[in-house]
Amino acid sequence: MDYKNLIFEKDGKVAYVKMNRPDVLNALNSETFYELSDLFSQIDKDSELRVVIITGEGRAFVAGADIAELAKMSQLEAREFSQLGQKVFHKIENLGIPVIAAVNGFALGGGCEFAMSCDIRWASEKAKFGQPEVSLGVTPGFAGTQRLARICGPSIAKELIFTGNIIDAKKALELGLVTNVLPPESLLDEVKGFAEKIASQGPVAVKLAKQAINRGFDSNFETAAAYESEVFGLCFSHPESKEGLAAFLEKRKPSWQ
Repeated sequence: MDYKNLIFEKDGKVAYVKMNRPDVLNALNSETFYELSDLFSQIDKDSELRVVIITGEGRAFVAGADIAELAKMSQLEAREFSQLGQKVFHKIENLGIPVIAAVNGFALGGGCEFAMSCDIRWASEKAKFGQPEVSLGVTPGFAGTQRLARICGPSIAKELIFTGNIIDAKKALELGLVTNVLPPESLLDEVKGFAEKIASQGPVAVKLAKQAINRGFDSNFETAAAYESEVFGLCFSHPESKEGLAAFLEKRKPSWQ
């Protein structure tokens, strides 16, 4: 499928998704959500891929939802749009391989929610983050109230959402919203190197580790730890663990199949 609002490329085991509506700072509309849903369904079926990197064209990662589309919505249409965005971000969050957000610029409203649905967020020094929806008389709609509270804590989430304040990359790093801040000119190269590091690990182990973290996050500790034991045991049913352990003992690099 050809995409109007996205650019998709593959480089070995790494996939690149670039948001491509720079004239509106990559704002999210219904069409873009449907394209993202289709693309990530295709990515999920591609057994060659190990990591996905998402970034934006131009000055923004994603500056938010498309206000021109929002302004025309009824109550029912707004609820359905919220549900559509949540469904797409849930698909990205639970993709079988890691997803990295390379936040190159504005990540506001829906853009911040998009970044938070990714497993890891690295940011340019020029990046800006925030949930400024209240300045428009609406709330976050793509699970921003939930993910921001889980990532940064409820007090920080309330402060940012209630005020609509926009923060820079340095502050986002302090709050744990991102894990690395880099010069704009080196962001993608650094993220690529990081992605290739992940891609060099046991793919089944990485997939199961992601599942264990995601499923355990909202469980109590005992339930989550028990699930981890099941995942750990499951690794030993797959040839990957035999290869990894043998390679360590034989002092060679593993050859993953």
